[in-house]
Amino acid sequence: MGEIEELRVFLAVAEEQSFVGAARALGLPPPSVTRSIAALEDRLGLQLFIRTTRRVSLTPAGADYAAEVDPLLQTLGRATETLRERHGDTAGLIRLNAPLAFGTQALPGIIAQFRILHPQVNFSIVLSDSFVASVDDSFDMAIRISQAPREVSSIWRKICRIDRVLAASPTYLNASGQPRDAHDLANHICIAHDAQGRSETWELERNGGETYRHRAGGVLAANNAGLMSELARSGQGIVLLPRFMIEADLASGRLIHLLPEWRPPQLWLTLYYPPLEHLPKRLHLFSEHVVNSVTSAEGF
Repeated sequence: MGEIEELRVFLAVAEEQSFVGAARALGLPPPSVTRSIAALEDRLGLQLFIRTTRRVSLTPAGADYAAEVDPLLQTLGRATETLRERHGDTAGLIRLNAPLAFGTQALPGIIAQFRILHPQVNFSIVLSDSFVASVDDSFDMAIRISQAPREVSSIWRKICRIDRVLAASPTYLNASGQPRDAHDLANHICIAHDAQGRSETWELERNGGETYRHRAGGVLAANNAGLMSELARSGQGIVLLPRFMIEADLASGRLIHLLPEWRPPQLWLTLYYPPLEHLPKRLHLFSEHVVNSVTSAEGF
């Protein structure tokens, strides 16, 4: 038994006033406690306890030694916990994948606030609108905006619903007219969002269960939602985008919300990670931080 362990045994015997009680509290065999105290007394050349048939009590030397040792072990315990907090499971690298729009608009503030609380955590971030089919060795965590997940090999956590809206600029609407019904979209330039910059099918539904499917992208398509919003602001057509991306444009009148009674399928902002038996503490802390940041923010 090492010196630190001997001191812990010594303080336990002093508190319990019993070798058997100390053994029970520490989960040690009673003979180990007896041998540890004997070795400590032999090393110090002092008798630390008075043993009687009824109890064990400290000698004056033992009481002085306990008063010196107890705060030292408490300080050591605090130092150990601090070290684990800075360099243990909480510290390290988070390899994160996120959509471009969310990554450029929301993620900087989220990470900045998190690193104030946990400066020992580092980040490697890749932004991509392409869906990451599985969190593998490339990423520890991903943030996605998608419909209900179909993949079963990852652990998913829904954060919040993401509303999408149809919108266009006053310039475009003045030139092309404003659609009054979803079927009118066939007569408009509808900018598609597609990983390959091709066409996209918009599925819309309104109260009563009526549905309409429109093929967007005949004139303009892009793989980046930020580019699409810029095209819409410049009067190039109608977009279907998450509200949080264009909330400021809708509030200022740069973009007009179209056909509010027609709604696309619900999307979710979602976190997912590999199917780990033990999620590293830094991932758990960051997950909670993302959830709290998003659910308390306006515009989501």
